[in-house]
Amino acid sequence: MPQQEIEMILVRQLASYLTMPIFIVDTEGALVFYNEPAEPILGRRFEETGEMPLSEWSTIFEVTDAGGVPLASKEVPLALALATRRPVHRVVWLRGLDNVQRQVEATCFPLIGQAHRYLGAIAIFWEVAG
Repeated sequence: MPQQEIEMILVRQLASYLTMPIFIVDTEGALVFYNEPAEPILGRRFEETGEMPLSEWSTIFEVTDAGGVPLASKEVPLALALATRRPVHRVVWLRGLDNVQRQVEATCFPLIGQAHRYLGAIAIFWEVAG
């Protein structure tokens, strides 16, 4: 496994201390980490899923719009923030690995390190009470 940038190590550390669900990806979109508060929404502990490429996580976590239409992997808010390097906020439906569908509001943004190094992206999300 290649060595991670110090900022990514620190972001992961910060996420582990926060009570809001957080999902972190690297510049290729590979899942680096999601924290314990994200586990009930995603339907599985991070220790059980581990790191995975964008092509895998963007399909196993099924994301749809309000009408139930699946979003293309490039339209998933975090993938969109990663590709455009711009913040994205959207309400979507997410089916976790526990096969439960939840309405989720997500705010996603790129991670830019010192000297303007592009590091990846982060999603902070929460289940919409309905």
